[in-house]
Amino acid sequence: MEVLEESKLDRCRDGTIFSFLNWACHKFLQAGVVSPRLDAEILMADGLRVSRTELMTHPDRVLNRAEERMFCSRIERRVLREPVSHMTGVQEFWSLAFEVNEKVLTPRPETEILLEQCLKAMAKTPSPVHILDLGTGSGILSIILAKEILQSRVTAIEKSTEALEVARKNAVRHAVMDRICFVAGDLMKVDWQGPYHLIVCNPPYIESENLSKCMPEVRQYEPAQALDGGRDGLDYYRFIVPMAWKKLEENGLLVLEIGHTQASAVIALMQGSSRYQDIQVIQDYSGYDRVVLARTMNG
Repeated sequence: MEVLEESKLDRCRDGTIFSFLNWACHKFLQAGVVSPRLDAEILMADGLRVSRTELMTHPDRVLNRAEERMFCSRIERRVLREPVSHMTGVQEFWSLAFEVNEKVLTPRPETEILLEQCLKAMAKTPSPVHILDLGTGSGILSIILAKEILQSRVTAIEKSTEALEVARKNAVRHAVMDRICFVAGDLMKVDWQGPYHLIVCNPPYIESENLSKCMPEVRQYEPAQALDGGRDGLDYYRFIVPMAWKKLEENGLLVLEIGHTQASAVIALMQGSSRYQDIQVIQDYSGYDRVVLARTMNG
């Protein structure tokens, strides 16, 4: 795509922030980008090292040639569906900024439901709270739980050493490194230690044959190992559900993010183990099943 062609630059824009943003929106709409205006503003603000508010308050500012080329290059990459977070290196989640790259899954807004349920359930748990985060990725769950539950100790397991490097950087960034123990290893192979008051996981849950049907941002740029849940998407749940009750305290809590069609299957796994009670399904902001949680039985 020839976004840098001089004649097109001259015909399409007058060089101002306002006209560049409108042009970018048009390009993104043509490419099928879901949030064209937001993406354009984030990419320009980050590239210019200003806030989005400053873009809105100075729409007539004229970009210099270097700034034009920077923004046009980012437009081209986004039209090819490279995630915005990969270009900026940062994704906001839970009103915090997290470093991300192609080695980790970019956090989704619906995962905040998982955190909300964890925090709600742990509010009455006597301190200190011991937490296990399975497949931590960029570390968002471990870090936010450590920040929100001050008297907590978190163990975070992650197979990818590249992802662990990102998670550690994020833990340092948010000043909780001293309360998180990062463990390198496959959650299906390493010793989880324990016991824990809370085990939380957002596992890979996309059916293998459906990976090719995902949005280009996911299919082309996200790590496949963080997405592929096996033939029916349930491989990790089959391992985690029976293992978790062995590692939880009495009345401990297991909280799992799920695909929106998987609630009944995950509930059946919990019921089949005969070790869980108070099983609940929580919907996300769009009304889809998103979280399954349950407590271990006493005795």
